[in-house]
Amino acid sequence: MSVIECNGLTKMYGHKKALNNLSFKIEENVITGLIGRNGAGKTTLLKIIAGFLQPSSGEVKVFSEQPFNNLMVSANMIFINDQMDLPASLNLKEILDVSESFYQNWDQGLANRLFDYFSFHSLQSYHELSKGMKSTFNMILGISARCALTIFDEPTTGMDAAVRKDFYRALLKDYIAYPRTIIISSHHLNEIQDLLEDILLIKAGREYLHMAAADLNDWSISLQGRTELVTKWTQEREVLHIESRGLNYSYVVVRNEFSDREIQEARLAGLEFSKVSSSDLCVYLTSNTKGAIDDVFSKD
Repeated sequence: MSVIECNGLTKMYGHKKALNNLSFKIEENVITGLIGRNGAGKTTLLKIIAGFLQPSSGEVKVFSEQPFNNLMVSANMIFINDQMDLPASLNLKEILDVSESFYQNWDQGLANRLFDYFSFHSLQSYHELSKGMKSTFNMILGISARCALTIFDEPTTGMDAAVRKDFYRALLKDYIAYPRTIIISSHHLNEIQDLLEDILLIKAGREYLHMAAADLNDWSISLQGRTELVTKWTQEREVLHIESRGLNYSYVVVRNEFSDREIQEARLAGLEFSKVSSSDLCVYLTSNTKGAIDDVFSKD
């Protein structure tokens, strides 16, 4: 069953299209990574899905209903980002206690154990926390609510490496025990790729890729060798990234449409082939250029 359906979704801010005719579906009980660079439209998309914004055109449905100002969607969804503004009149422990009345699947015991594990103090105020500690507390809310649709928009802002690792492990363990539809937005795929079942990659407000995370590793391939050889073997292929690695030596990433026979022939000619990591591939796909930063310093 599709929890989210978007068809021709467009969002305008003045003359700028934050989202541009975006269409996709997200299935029930799947962890989807929403990947894209800053400004790609990730937060705008998630706020429309959460019912905080209306699209300029197109259609979005969540649980088969339009989400904007929809109480049913709100009751079954939680949106976590670094712009959350929790009440200053309540201390952290009181916020956890009150949250139980908002979310029907809330697990108070889990919330308390996470609260203690990350060394929070009951009388602390949310507004007194550092950026990283706010993100950690937000994470406790997001996991403990166990909403049918759980959205994390760049959830680890300010967290140190150890806390990020704990967050991802806690999320995965609770998801396995209590499956739900989870979206995690990030421009750092390398940190979350072990969590993901699907990847939705957007660029300039458009869908670029939407596929199973396991398939992304075989979607592209790199080859390197003498520039004239690389050019010969890639001239009719979709080039995703190219860079010079010395005099008359090039490294190129292309969409993997090589047959085994072609790879064997190219290797005999002197080219080297290797897999491209999912995180590197997403960097190449979302870049506005096909070259590397070294090209900026190349002299005419």
